[in-house]
Amino acid sequence: MSSQVTPVLPGAAQTRVSRSYLFTLGFAQFGIFAAILAPIFVSMAIKAEQINPENPAAVVGSVLPVGALGALVSNPIFGALSDRTRTRWGRRRPWLLGGIVGLLAGLAWMGTAETVGELIASWLFCQVASNAASAALLASFADNVPEAQRGRASGVLAVAQNVSILAGLYLAVYLQTDLALLFLVPGVIGVVSVVVYVAVTRDRVPETPLPRMNLLEMAHTFWTNPLKFPDFGLAWWSRFLITLATYMFTTYRLIYMQDHLGLERSAAVAAQAQGVLYYTLALLVSAYLGGWLSDKLGRRKVFVMAATALFAVGLVILAHADSVAVFYAAEILMGFAYGVYGSVDNALTIAVLPDPEQPGKDLGVINMAQALPQSVAPGLGLLLLGVGASGARADNYPLLLWGAGIVALVGVLVILPIRKVR
Repeated sequence: MSSQVTPVLPGAAQTRVSRSYLFTLGFAQFGIFAAILAPIFVSMAIKAEQINPENPAAVVGSVLPVGALGALVSNPIFGALSDRTRTRWGRRRPWLLGGIVGLLAGLAWMGTAETVGELIASWLFCQVASNAASAALLASFADNVPEAQRGRASGVLAVAQNVSILAGLYLAVYLQTDLALLFLVPGVIGVVSVVVYVAVTRDRVPETPLPRMNLLEMAHTFWTNPLKFPDFGLAWWSRFLITLATYMFTTYRLIYMQDHLGLERSAAVAAQAQGVLYYTLALLVSAYLGGWLSDKLGRRKVFVMAATALFAVGLVILAHADSVAVFYAAEILMGFAYGVYGSVDNALTIAVLPDPEQPGKDLGVINMAQALPQSVAPGLGLLLLGVGASGARADNYPLLLWGAGIVALVGVLVILPIRKVR
Protein backbone atom coordinates (compact mmCIF):
# COMPACT_ATOMS: atom_id res chain seq x y z
CA MET A 1 0.00 0.00 0.00
CA SER A 2 1.18 3.53 -0.73
CA SER A 3 2.68 5.51 2.13
CA GLN A 4 0.51 8.52 1.19
CA VAL A 5 -1.05 10.03 4.30
CA THR A 6 -4.73 11.03 4.42
CA PRO A 7 -6.21 13.51 6.90
CA VAL A 8 -7.87 12.08 9.96
CA LEU A 9 -11.51 12.82 10.63
CA PRO A 10 -12.39 14.42 13.95
CA GLY A 11 -13.29 12.02 16.74
CA ALA A 12 -13.21 8.26 16.70
CA ALA A 13 -12.76 6.04 13.66
CA GLN A 14 -15.96 5.43 11.67
CA THR A 15 -15.01 3.07 8.85
CA ARG A 16 -15.19 -0.66 9.58
CA VAL A 17 -11.86 -2.43 9.27
CA SER A 18 -11.32 -5.58 7.23
CA ARG A 19 -10.25 -9.03 8.34
CA SER A 20 -6.88 -8.46 6.69
CA TYR A 21 -6.35 -5.40 8.89
CA LEU A 22 -7.21 -7.40 12.01
CA PHE A 23 -4.75 -10.09 10.92
CA THR A 24 -1.87 -7.63 10.44
CA LEU A 25 -2.76 -5.88 13.71
CA GLY A 26 -2.58 -9.21 15.52
CA PHE A 27 0.64 -10.14 13.74
CA ALA A 28 2.32 -6.89 14.81
CA GLN A 29 1.14 -7.38 18.41
CA PHE A 30 2.42 -10.94 18.30
CA GLY A 31 5.85 -9.88 17.09
CA ILE A 32 6.36 -7.03 19.55
CA PHE A 33 5.28 -9.11 22.53
CA ALA A 34 7.16 -12.23 21.42
CA ALA A 35 10.32 -10.12 21.47
CA ILE A 36 9.77 -8.45 24.85
CA LEU A 37 7.93 -11.19 26.80
CA ALA A 38 10.19 -14.11 25.92
CA PRO A 39 12.92 -12.69 28.21
CA ILE A 40 10.41 -12.09 31.02
CA PHE A 41 8.97 -15.59 30.96
CA VAL A 42 11.90 -17.73 29.84
CA SER A 43 15.29 -16.45 28.72
CA MET A 44 15.74 -13.99 31.60
CA ALA A 45 15.42 -16.83 34.14
CA ILE A 46 17.93 -18.97 32.23
CA LYS A 47 20.36 -16.05 31.95
CA ALA A 48 19.90 -15.40 35.69
CA GLU A 49 20.85 -18.99 36.46
CA GLN A 50 24.04 -18.54 34.43
CA ILE A 51 24.98 -15.35 36.27
CA ASN A 52 23.97 -16.50 39.79
CA PRO A 53 23.23 -20.24 40.02
CA GLU A 54 22.71 -20.01 43.79
CA ASN A 55 19.86 -17.49 43.72
CA PRO A 56 18.51 -16.74 40.23
CA ALA A 57 15.30 -15.27 41.70
CA ALA A 58 17.37 -12.45 43.20
CA VAL A 59 18.80 -11.59 39.77
CA VAL A 60 15.34 -11.58 38.16
CA GLY A 61 13.97 -9.52 41.04
CA SER A 62 16.67 -6.88 40.60
CA VAL A 63 16.69 -6.67 36.79
CA LEU A 64 12.99 -6.58 35.90
CA PRO A 65 11.98 -3.60 38.08
CA VAL A 66 14.55 -1.30 36.46
CA GLY A 67 13.36 -2.20 32.99
CA ALA A 68 9.76 -1.72 34.05
CA LEU A 69 10.58 1.80 35.23
CA GLY A 70 11.91 2.48 31.73
CA ALA A 71 8.63 1.23 30.31
CA LEU A 72 6.70 3.35 32.78
CA VAL A 73 8.41 6.53 31.61
CA SER A 74 8.77 5.80 27.90
CA ASN A 75 5.28 4.56 26.99
CA PRO A 76 3.35 7.81 27.61
CA ILE A 77 6.17 9.91 26.16
CA PHE A 78 6.30 7.92 22.92
CA GLY A 79 2.51 7.88 22.75
CA ALA A 80 2.42 11.69 23.03
CA LEU A 81 5.29 12.06 20.54
CA SER A 82 3.47 9.92 18.01
CA ASP A 83 0.37 12.13 18.43
CA ARG A 84 2.57 15.12 17.49
CA THR A 85 4.56 13.49 14.70
CA ARG A 86 3.85 14.81 11.21
CA THR A 87 5.77 13.05 8.42
CA ARG A 88 4.99 11.94 4.89
CA TRP A 89 5.04 8.37 6.22
CA GLY A 90 2.48 9.08 8.95
CA ARG A 91 2.65 9.68 12.68
CA ARG A 92 2.77 6.10 14.01
CA ARG A 93 5.04 4.35 11.49
CA PRO A 94 8.33 6.03 12.51
CA TRP A 95 7.90 4.98 16.14
CA LEU A 96 6.78 1.46 15.26
CA LEU A 97 9.80 0.82 13.05
CA GLY A 98 12.36 2.63 15.19
CA GLY A 99 11.13 0.91 18.34
CA ILE A 100 11.20 -2.63 16.99
CA VAL A 101 14.66 -2.27 15.42
CA GLY A 102 15.96 -0.85 18.70
CA LEU A 103 14.42 -3.78 20.56
CA LEU A 104 16.26 -6.27 18.35
CA ALA A 105 19.55 -4.50 19.11
CA GLY A 106 18.79 -4.57 22.85
CA LEU A 107 18.03 -8.30 22.78
CA ALA A 108 21.36 -8.96 21.08
CA TRP A 109 23.02 -7.04 23.93
CA MET A 110 21.15 -9.06 26.56
CA GLY A 111 22.24 -12.33 25.01
CA THR A 112 25.90 -11.42 25.55
CA ALA A 113 25.52 -9.86 29.03
CA GLU A 114 27.86 -11.35 31.65
CA THR A 115 27.04 -9.35 34.78
CA VAL A 116 23.90 -8.23 36.58
CA GLY A 117 24.73 -4.59 35.81
CA GLU A 118 25.04 -5.29 32.09
CA LEU A 119 21.81 -7.28 32.16
CA ILE A 120 20.01 -4.37 33.87
CA ALA A 121 21.27 -1.84 31.30
CA SER A 122 20.39 -3.99 28.29
CA TRP A 123 16.94 -4.81 29.67
CA LEU A 124 16.24 -1.12 30.29
CA PHE A 125 17.14 -0.38 26.67
CA CYS A 126 14.84 -3.18 25.47
CA GLN A 127 11.91 -1.87 27.49
CA VAL A 128 12.28 1.67 26.20
CA ALA A 129 12.47 0.48 22.59
CA SER A 130 9.56 -1.96 22.88
CA ASN A 131 7.35 0.70 24.42
CA ALA A 132 8.02 3.06 21.54
CA ALA A 133 6.64 0.37 19.23
CA SER A 134 3.76 -0.81 21.43
CA ALA A 135 2.54 2.73 22.25
CA ALA A 136 2.39 3.54 18.54
CA LEU A 137 0.62 0.26 17.74
CA LEU A 138 -2.13 0.77 20.32
CA ALA A 139 -2.61 4.38 19.17
CA SER A 140 -2.89 3.10 15.61
CA PHE A 141 -5.55 0.66 16.80
CA ALA A 142 -7.53 3.56 18.30
CA ASP A 143 -7.06 5.57 15.07
CA ASN A 144 -8.39 2.86 12.80
CA VAL A 145 -10.94 0.66 14.62
CA PRO A 146 -14.51 1.95 15.18
CA GLU A 147 -16.36 1.36 18.46
CA ALA A 148 -18.58 -1.38 17.01
CA GLN A 149 -15.53 -3.56 16.26
CA ARG A 150 -13.34 -2.82 19.25
CA GLY A 151 -14.35 -5.91 21.22
CA ARG A 152 -13.30 -8.21 18.39
CA ALA A 153 -10.16 -6.23 17.67
CA SER A 154 -9.25 -6.27 21.37
CA GLY A 155 -9.71 -10.04 21.26
CA VAL A 156 -7.25 -10.21 18.37
CA LEU A 157 -4.70 -8.26 20.43
CA ALA A 158 -5.23 -10.50 23.46
CA VAL A 159 -4.87 -13.69 21.43
CA ALA A 160 -1.77 -12.40 19.64
CA GLN A 161 -0.10 -11.37 22.90
CA ASN A 162 -0.66 -14.74 24.51
CA VAL A 163 0.27 -16.74 21.43
CA SER A 164 3.54 -14.80 21.51
CA ILE A 165 4.18 -16.09 25.03
CA LEU A 166 3.49 -19.63 23.85
CA ALA A 167 5.86 -19.18 20.92
CA GLY A 168 8.57 -17.92 23.26
CA LEU A 169 8.15 -20.88 25.60
CA TYR A 170 8.37 -23.42 22.79
CA LEU A 171 11.40 -21.66 21.37
CA ALA A 172 12.94 -22.13 24.82
CA VAL A 173 12.37 -25.88 24.61
CA TYR A 174 14.46 -26.06 21.44
CA LEU A 175 16.90 -23.18 22.00
CA GLN A 176 17.61 -23.34 25.73
CA THR A 177 21.15 -24.54 25.00
CA ASP A 178 21.80 -21.55 22.69
CA LEU A 179 20.89 -18.48 24.70
CA ALA A 180 22.00 -16.03 22.00
CA LEU A 181 19.46 -17.43 19.55
CA LEU A 182 16.82 -17.58 22.29
CA PHE A 183 17.12 -13.81 22.65
CA LEU A 184 17.54 -12.98 18.94
CA VAL A 185 14.92 -15.11 17.18
CA PRO A 186 11.90 -13.42 18.87
CA GLY A 187 13.42 -10.04 17.99
CA VAL A 188 13.69 -10.95 14.31
CA ILE A 189 10.07 -12.11 14.36
CA GLY A 190 9.14 -8.74 15.85
CA VAL A 191 10.84 -6.79 13.08
CA VAL A 192 9.12 -8.84 10.34
CA SER A 193 5.67 -8.48 11.90
CA VAL A 194 5.89 -4.71 12.36
CA VAL A 195 7.19 -4.20 8.82
CA VAL A 196 4.14 -6.09 7.50
CA TYR A 197 1.77 -3.94 9.58
CA VAL A 198 3.21 -0.57 8.57
CA ALA A 199 3.31 -1.64 4.91
CA VAL A 200 -0.43 -2.32 4.66
CA THR A 201 -2.07 -0.06 7.28
CA ARG A 202 -3.26 3.52 6.85
CA ASP A 203 -1.49 6.00 9.10
CA ARG A 204 -3.68 9.07 9.08
CA VAL A 205 -2.33 12.45 10.16
CA PRO A 206 -4.59 15.19 11.58
CA GLU A 207 -4.75 18.39 9.58
CA THR A 208 -4.22 20.49 12.72
CA PRO A 209 -0.67 20.27 14.09
CA LEU A 210 0.00 20.04 17.80
CA PRO A 211 2.57 22.28 19.52
CA ARG A 212 6.07 20.92 19.99
CA MET A 213 6.59 19.13 23.26
CA ASN A 214 8.32 21.25 25.90
CA LEU A 215 9.21 20.23 29.44
CA LEU A 216 5.78 21.17 30.76
CA GLU A 217 4.06 19.18 28.02
CA MET A 218 6.38 16.24 28.68
CA ALA A 219 5.44 16.27 32.36
CA HIS A 220 1.78 16.43 31.38
CA THR A 221 2.11 13.19 29.39
CA PHE A 222 2.33 11.27 32.67
CA TRP A 223 -0.95 12.57 34.05
CA THR A 224 -4.62 12.46 33.21
CA ASN A 225 -6.66 13.98 36.05
CA PRO A 226 -8.73 11.16 37.63
CA LEU A 227 -10.97 13.71 39.37
CA LYS A 228 -11.85 15.36 36.08
CA PHE A 229 -12.08 12.00 34.26
CA PRO A 230 -13.07 9.48 36.97
CA ASP A 231 -13.99 6.66 34.58
CA PHE A 232 -10.53 6.90 33.05
CA GLY A 233 -8.94 6.77 36.52
CA LEU A 234 -10.94 3.68 37.50
CA ALA A 235 -10.02 1.94 34.23
CA TRP A 236 -6.37 2.76 35.01
CA TRP A 237 -6.57 1.10 38.43
CA SER A 238 -8.34 -1.94 37.04
CA ARG A 239 -5.56 -2.46 34.48
CA PHE A 240 -2.89 -1.89 37.14
CA LEU A 241 -4.31 -4.47 39.56
CA ILE A 242 -4.93 -7.32 37.10
CA THR A 243 -1.48 -6.77 35.60
CA LEU A 244 0.12 -6.75 39.04
CA ALA A 245 -1.63 -10.01 39.94
CA THR A 246 -0.47 -11.59 36.68
CA TYR A 247 3.18 -10.60 37.00
CA MET A 248 3.37 -11.59 40.66
CA PHE A 249 3.10 -15.17 39.40
CA THR A 250 4.51 -15.18 35.87
CA THR A 251 7.75 -13.46 36.90
CA TYR A 252 8.59 -16.50 39.03
CA ARG A 253 6.67 -19.20 37.11
CA LEU A 254 9.70 -21.14 35.85
CA ILE A 255 11.29 -21.08 39.30
CA TYR A 256 7.89 -22.05 40.80
CA MET A 257 7.88 -25.14 38.59
CA GLN A 258 11.25 -26.12 39.98
CA ASP A 259 10.88 -25.15 43.65
CA HIS A 260 7.17 -25.79 44.30
CA LEU A 261 6.51 -28.71 41.95
CA GLY A 262 10.01 -30.19 42.21
CA LEU A 263 10.87 -30.38 38.50
CA GLU A 264 14.33 -30.26 36.96
CA ARG A 265 14.96 -27.22 34.77
CA SER A 266 14.50 -28.99 31.41
CA ALA A 267 11.32 -30.66 32.65
CA ALA A 268 10.11 -27.37 34.10
CA VAL A 269 10.66 -25.54 30.79
CA ALA A 270 8.76 -28.26 28.92
CA ALA A 271 5.89 -28.39 31.45
CA GLN A 272 5.63 -24.61 31.46
CA ALA A 273 5.38 -24.58 27.67
CA GLN A 274 2.70 -27.28 27.77
CA GLY A 275 0.76 -25.37 30.40
CA VAL A 276 0.87 -22.18 28.40
CA LEU A 277 -0.30 -24.14 25.35
CA TYR A 278 -3.42 -25.15 27.28
CA TYR A 279 -3.75 -21.57 28.55
CA THR A 280 -3.56 -20.22 25.03
CA LEU A 281 -6.03 -22.71 23.54
CA ALA A 282 -8.56 -21.76 26.21
CA LEU A 283 -7.82 -18.09 25.56
CA LEU A 284 -8.36 -18.49 21.80
CA VAL A 285 -11.89 -19.75 22.40
CA SER A 286 -12.87 -17.26 25.10
CA ALA A 287 -11.30 -14.21 23.42
CA TYR A 288 -13.35 -14.75 20.28
CA LEU A 289 -16.57 -15.46 22.18
CA GLY A 290 -16.01 -12.67 24.71
CA GLY A 291 -15.23 -10.01 22.11
CA TRP A 292 -18.12 -11.05 19.84
CA LEU A 293 -20.63 -11.22 22.68
CA SER A 294 -19.47 -7.92 24.19
CA ASP A 295 -19.88 -6.15 20.82
CA LYS A 296 -23.26 -7.86 20.31
CA LEU A 297 -24.64 -6.86 23.72
CA GLY A 298 -22.89 -3.49 23.87
CA ARG A 299 -21.61 -4.28 27.37
CA ARG A 300 -18.06 -4.22 28.69
CA LYS A 301 -18.01 -4.01 32.51
CA VAL A 302 -19.63 -7.34 33.34
CA PHE A 303 -17.18 -9.20 31.10
CA VAL A 304 -14.11 -7.51 32.59
CA MET A 305 -15.32 -8.08 36.17
CA ALA A 306 -16.28 -11.75 35.73
CA ALA A 307 -13.05 -12.56 33.91
CA THR A 308 -10.87 -10.90 36.56
CA ALA A 309 -12.64 -12.80 39.36
CA LEU A 310 -12.18 -16.10 37.52
CA PHE A 311 -8.49 -15.33 37.02
CA ALA A 312 -8.16 -14.84 40.80
CA VAL A 313 -9.65 -18.31 41.37
CA GLY A 314 -6.98 -19.79 39.09
CA LEU A 315 -4.21 -18.14 41.10
CA VAL A 316 -5.56 -19.62 44.33
CA ILE A 317 -5.67 -23.08 42.73
CA LEU A 318 -1.99 -22.67 41.82
CA ALA A 319 -1.23 -21.82 45.44
CA HIS A 320 -2.24 -25.36 46.43
CA ALA A 321 -1.12 -27.25 43.32
CA ASP A 322 0.82 -30.41 44.14
CA SER A 323 1.21 -31.84 40.65
CA VAL A 324 1.74 -30.77 37.06
CA ALA A 325 -1.83 -31.88 36.27
CA VAL A 326 -3.28 -29.34 38.72
CA PHE A 327 -0.96 -26.70 37.25
CA TYR A 328 -2.38 -27.48 33.79
CA ALA A 329 -5.96 -27.23 35.07
CA ALA A 330 -5.26 -23.81 36.61
CA GLU A 331 -3.62 -22.63 33.39
CA ILE A 332 -6.73 -23.60 31.39
CA LEU A 333 -8.98 -21.72 33.80
CA MET A 334 -6.79 -18.60 33.79
CA GLY A 335 -6.43 -18.74 30.01
CA PHE A 336 -10.20 -18.78 29.59
CA ALA A 337 -10.54 -15.89 32.03
CA TYR A 338 -7.81 -13.78 30.47
CA GLY A 339 -9.19 -14.35 26.99
CA VAL A 340 -12.48 -12.73 28.01
CA TYR A 341 -10.66 -9.96 29.88
CA GLY A 342 -8.26 -9.17 27.06
CA SER A 343 -10.99 -9.15 24.42
CA VAL A 344 -12.99 -6.47 26.24
CA ASP A 345 -10.63 -4.38 28.38
CA ASN A 346 -9.05 -2.42 25.52
CA ALA A 347 -12.52 -1.63 24.19
CA LEU A 348 -13.57 -0.41 27.63
CA THR A 349 -10.43 1.68 27.99
CA ILE A 350 -10.71 3.40 24.60
CA ALA A 351 -14.36 4.22 25.37
CA VAL A 352 -13.33 6.29 28.42
CA LEU A 353 -10.44 8.21 26.81
CA PRO A 354 -10.70 11.96 27.50
CA ASP A 355 -9.62 12.98 23.98
CA PRO A 356 -10.19 10.50 21.09
CA GLU A 357 -8.16 12.73 18.73
CA GLN A 358 -5.03 12.29 20.86
CA PRO A 359 -5.26 8.63 21.90
CA GLY A 360 -1.50 8.12 22.04
CA LYS A 361 -1.02 10.32 25.08
CA ASP A 362 -3.87 8.91 27.21
CA LEU A 363 -3.25 5.33 26.12
CA GLY A 364 0.32 5.93 27.22
CA VAL A 365 -0.98 6.86 30.66
CA ILE A 366 -3.10 3.69 30.65
CA ASN A 367 -0.04 1.68 29.69
CA MET A 368 1.72 3.03 32.74
CA ALA A 369 -0.78 0.83 34.59
CA GLN A 370 0.63 -2.10 32.63
CA ALA A 371 4.27 -1.12 33.00
CA LEU A 372 4.33 -0.08 36.65
CA PRO A 373 3.29 -3.53 37.96
CA GLN A 374 6.29 -5.01 36.18
CA SER A 375 8.40 -2.88 38.50
CA VAL A 376 6.35 -3.56 41.62
CA ALA A 377 5.55 -7.26 41.13
CA PRO A 378 9.09 -8.73 41.31
CA GLY A 379 9.87 -6.97 44.60
CA LEU A 380 6.44 -7.62 46.12
CA GLY A 381 6.59 -11.23 44.96
CA LEU A 382 10.06 -11.71 46.40
CA LEU A 383 8.89 -10.22 49.70
CA LEU A 384 5.96 -12.66 49.92
CA LEU A 385 8.13 -15.58 48.82
CA GLY A 386 10.54 -14.85 51.66
CA VAL A 387 7.94 -14.83 54.45
CA GLY A 388 8.61 -17.90 56.60
CA ALA A 389 10.87 -19.42 53.97
CA SER A 390 13.60 -21.77 55.14
CA GLY A 391 17.14 -21.73 53.79
CA ALA A 392 18.62 -19.36 51.22
CA ARG A 393 15.86 -19.72 48.63
CA ALA A 394 12.63 -17.73 48.94
CA ASP A 395 9.88 -20.27 48.23
CA ASN A 396 6.61 -19.36 50.00
CA TYR A 397 4.55 -19.78 46.84
CA PRO A 398 1.15 -20.25 48.60
CA LEU A 399 1.44 -16.78 50.14
CA LEU A 400 2.61 -15.28 46.84
CA LEU A 401 -0.33 -16.72 44.91
CA TRP A 402 -2.98 -15.93 47.52
CA GLY A 403 -1.66 -12.38 47.56
CA ALA A 404 -1.91 -12.20 43.76
CA GLY A 405 -5.48 -13.53 43.89
CA ILE A 406 -6.55 -10.88 46.40
CA VAL A 407 -4.99 -8.14 44.26
CA ALA A 408 -7.03 -9.37 41.28
CA LEU A 409 -10.26 -9.33 43.30
CA VAL A 410 -9.68 -5.70 44.26
CA GLY A 411 -9.37 -5.07 40.52
CA VAL A 412 -12.93 -6.37 40.14
CA LEU A 413 -14.28 -3.83 42.63
CA VAL A 414 -12.84 -0.75 40.95
CA ILE A 415 -14.74 -1.52 37.72
CA LEU A 416 -18.13 -1.15 39.42
CA PRO A 417 -18.27 2.69 39.66
CA ILE A 418 -17.47 3.30 35.96
CA ARG A 419 -20.45 5.14 34.44
CA LYS A 420 -19.58 5.91 30.85
CA VAL A 421 -19.46 2.25 29.83
CA ARG A 422 -22.16 -0.32 30.50
